[in-house]
Formats: sequence, C-alpha cells, structure tokens
Amino acid sequence: MAPPLTPASFISALRAEGLTVVEVGNWRTHNRNSKGNWGPMNGVMVHHTVTKGTASTVQLCKDGHSTLPGPLCHGVIGKDGRIYLVGYGRANHAGGGDNDVLNAVIAESYATNPPATHKGEGDAGAADGNSRFYGFECENLGDGNDPWPTAQIEAITRATTALCRAHGWGAKSVIGHLEWSRQKSDPKGFTMASVRTRVAERLKHAANWSPSTTPPKPSPTTIESRVTALEKLVTSQAKRIEALEKKAA
Repeated sequence: MAPPLTPASFISALRAEGLTVVEVGNWRTHNRNSKGNWGPMNGVMVHHTVTKGTASTVQLCKDGHSTLPGPLCHGVIGKDGRIYLVGYGRANHAGGGDNDVLNAVIAESYATNPPATHKGEGDAGAADGNSRFYGFECENLGDGNDPWPTAQIEAITRATTALCRAHGWGAKSVIGHLEWSRQKSDPKGFTMASVRTRVAERLKHAANWSPSTTPPKPSPTTIESRVTALEKLVTSQAKRIEALEKKAA
C-alpha cells in the first residue's frame, strides 16, 4: 500500500516512460474525493470505453454522464497512443470488486491471473476499487472486433509500467476491470496476462527503454569467408563447364 502520487509525480512518471501526455482542463483537481477515500493505492486498472472518436471519448471520461459523474478515469489512452489526463483523485472507474482479488494484487501472489472475482458494484462486502486503483480508459468499442493498434497497446504497457515503477510494484499490480468485477468484461480484444508480461519486461529496463526494431547488422566479412565463397564459385563454374563440354561431345 502506498499514498497516491502527487499530480506532478504522476505526469512525470508517464513522460519518463516515453509517453505523449495531453493535459485536459483542470485535471489535477478534478475528482470525486468528496464522495469517499482516495488511497492507499494498490494497483492500476485497465478499461475499454465502448466509444469511437478520441475527442468525444475524452470529453465523456472527463465529464461523465447523468448517472455516473466524471471523472471516469485518470487517463484516456487514444488509438494513437496519446494519454489524455482528465482527472486526478477518486474517480468513478473501478466500482466494487472482490477483496480476494485486492489481496492477491497487494501481495502479488497469484500466478498468471488473479483469482476469479465473485463481487461487483452494489454487492455486500464488495471492496471499493475507486479508492485503491489508478484507472486508464482505452478508446475502443469493446466488441472484440475493433482493433487495438500497436501504438495503443504500447501506450497501455508504458502507462501501467510507469505507475508500477513509481511505486516499486511488480507487473501483478496491473489488472483489467473484468478481473476486478463480476459485472464487467473489459478490456476485450487482448488478455491482461499479455499486458503483465509486457510490463514485467519493461520493468527490467530503464524508463526510457524501447524494444529494438533495428535489424541486426550483418557479420563482418573475413578473409576466410571470402576464400570459402570464391572456392564455391570456382567449383560451381568448373561443374558448369564440364557439363557443357559433355553436351557438345
């Protein structure tokens, strides 16, 4: 458990991880702190928005709607990988969830996936996820068909890694909404286990690390390799001449 990062530390952690961050309105003080606790923090939760269009998605996550006031998360991750900060403090994103899941996240004691959740918003004994998790809403229709661009998946990885790194957490402090609440199915289109694998790899490196996409350089040519190549060429030409001579005869 840890106190929440300050807004300055939060945005610095994201930028240090190589993310492009857009500050939206009064995000640093836009929250639901008057409705309940904010902290101690135990992890990071990933969601999908069931929306299309970055601008309207960001506006929705900032303002909320008639039955669920905003902010609905701390950051919106667009299709292009940009992070839009819409609130900071308690936000209406996680809702109620399972204490067994919370305890497994705190202890980082599970194997590939946290224990199955049996609680959700409104259930007796449900844990308050809004006070315990940072939340990122990711622009996607959530129908299993809307694609997840590489830039967006990389941004999800970097954003969640940034907060784990800042708090000294491991990858198992990152979960999806569907792993928290029995009522939820997000995010849909990739597995959270795959995200945790990517986060674990990033945590082995400095924050500014990027996976190499440069093809390996060819091995330098040596005298021995040049002689071997020449011998093969001479042998090949000798066989060709021999075949031509037999055909002419």
